[in-house]
Amino acid sequence: MDSARLDLSKTALLLVDLQNDNVHPEGAFASFGAADHAVEQGLIPHVQQLLLWARKQSMPIIHNRIVSYPGGNFGGSNAPIFTMIGPESLKLGSWGADALEGLEALDNEPVLIRNRMSSFNGTGLDMLLRNTGVSTVVVAGVWTNMAVEHTVRDAADHGYRTILVTDATSSINADWHKAALTYALTNIAELQSTDEVTAAAS
Repeated sequence: MDSARLDLSKTALLLVDLQNDNVHPEGAFASFGAADHAVEQGLIPHVQQLLLWARKQSMPIIHNRIVSYPGGNFGGSNAPIFTMIGPESLKLGSWGADALEGLEALDNEPVLIRNRMSSFNGTGLDMLLRNTGVSTVVVAGVWTNMAVEHTVRDAADHGYRTILVTDATSSINADWHKAALTYALTNIAELQSTDEVTAAAS
């Protein structure tokens, strides 16, 4: 894609599940390889670069966080991924569910919470994007082949042009990340690096 064709006045940055339990070396899923792959990807510095770019452009920035709710099996057990979450990991109000240091939302950046994979499921994300005149979403976050992939697919189904930032996403390991980028999402999203995205102009 020619990055010069990106209309920044109609673009939003969407950040998915950049939380301590998902990425931090002391988080609940570090032993799965998630923290190591995030480092390999340069995830945090790349997302910081995207945030600086988006804030400079005054574009909408929306943060999404997945949580487990205490007090019951609110995540369900219909799919294995939901049984991985909770009861203590990503617990609402805990350090594990909090944003990674340096990637916190500013006061004018909405933070949406949910307990499903897609950032569109159970949140007001679609309404917020439409209310701000957005037609293109730039997506970054974790994990590439899970919540990010679900979000990108839903964004396309909702009619948004979707750009997935390949080095500002990470997964459990490089193979899962590559599978999402190379196979699952090739006909769904435009794939760009952080440098390619941040070089874009209206």
